[in-house]
Amino acid sequence: MKPMPIIKLGEIRSQRLPNAIRQAQPPLEFLPPALSFRVLAVTRMLLPLWMRHKLHVVDIEANHIERLVELYHQFQNGKVRILLAFRHPTTDDPFAMAYLLWRMVPKAARRVGIKLKEPIHSHFIYDRGISLWAGTFVNWLFPRLGGTPIFRGKADRQGLKSARDLLVSSVFPLSVAPEGGTNDHSERVGVLEPGVAQLGFWCAEDIHKAGRSEETFVVPIGIQYSYIQPPWAKLEALMGEIEQSCGLAEPSYPPGLLDDPRADALYGRLLGLGEHLLKLMEGFYKRFDDDALCPVEVAKSQGDVARNEEVTARLRIYLEAALKVAEHRLGVKPQGNCMDRCRRLEQAGWDRIFREDVAQLSPIERGMADWMAEDASLALWHMRLAERLTVITGNYIIQKPSADRFAEMLIILWRITTWLEGRKAGQVPNLGAKRLRLTVGEPISVTQRYPRYQENRRSARAAVQQLTDDLQQAMVQMIR
Repeated sequence: MKPMPIIKLGEIRSQRLPNAIRQAQPPLEFLPPALSFRVLAVTRMLLPLWMRHKLHVVDIEANHIERLVELYHQFQNGKVRILLAFRHPTTDDPFAMAYLLWRMVPKAARRVGIKLKEPIHSHFIYDRGISLWAGTFVNWLFPRLGGTPIFRGKADRQGLKSARDLLVSSVFPLSVAPEGGTNDHSERVGVLEPGVAQLGFWCAEDIHKAGRSEETFVVPIGIQYSYIQPPWAKLEALMGEIEQSCGLAEPSYPPGLLDDPRADALYGRLLGLGEHLLKLMEGFYKRFDDDALCPVEVAKSQGDVARNEEVTARLRIYLEAALKVAEHRLGVKPQGNCMDRCRRLEQAGWDRIFREDVAQLSPIERGMADWMAEDASLALWHMRLAERLTVITGNYIIQKPSADRFAEMLIILWRITTWLEGRKAGQVPNLGAKRLRLTVGEPISVTQRYPRYQENRRSARAAVQQLTDDLQQAMVQMIR
């Protein structure tokens, strides 16, 4: 099937990514926040154009924004400290948060007659390794917008101290994504990491020890995207592009599971594409390391519903295989859930690539260090594959076969196949104009929970877990 010319993916194909980091490098240094109001002003001015023309967001809706207006008013009057915990379905979310704070909160404050000191802003925590895929420009920009970096795969004391100090003492609140990374699903919340809850309790603890009276709040922020018009024609074109990349000549048949014939036909092709990709992965890992393919109970195909279950079960096999290969090559023992394992692998790879002793190495030692760095970089390829596979779920579309969910799943597959081909997958295909829905959840008082937290270590762990669970539930409830 020849793809429609709506999505010009071919223009990206000449931009190749390197296969590996080939040389050992100095360690990634900590980049302290260095907020520049001039940089902030220019970025604020450019944001609406970026939202419309780069992200294709043409309609923005904010719900319960008065909660944030009141909290900022209290914050500026020295009554509260604020930790903004936002959903993280896509890499566009920081722009959504910026628009909420820079544009919508001041406007809502003027509407209700509350005077807020400009600029309305927040510091934010970001992954220190983001420049490895987003470009080194972020190393200049993020600190000047008040960002503070953190290394995700280790106990980063310097990064945590910086975030803790900003939360307690800065003239602006702090924003962080408790999911830790994007999950590529607007209507499904990933498992939250406990770091946000812990930061909240540290803030309450520091304020208590300093004899101050501010109340600490964690504020859940929902972020959700949808298309103004269901982009079925563009989805079919994108599916054809992915099928072509995979060498899939014959699209799969409609399974008869969905009421809408067009959606059913697309779902059948999606199932067929998933089965084909898994077959390719099986062949790859059998040649690479047959022992990595752990036995998993797989449902036998008994109709098209069982096909879906079988794809899900086989996906777990190859996700585990990719992790096992990476762990074997980097000498890392499997520990924790899938994302925990990915973070530990990432840090183990970085420890071999970014070294403190690079300048002191002899030429022979430097050659060996380069060899080790390249091997670590290639081992991380398997971790990246597993990381991409974790966001694929077998029932996300069948639960609600909307064009939005089809689009999210196809963009995930486009990213995977583009990355496997060695093409640059920075700008995702434009499927049409989008609506952004922002929801300010009910603020959660950390201060009121602090007495339990300070009882003993066991109570502290329980308090952190309970706050994390409550935050997760709040984010789920904000999904429309």
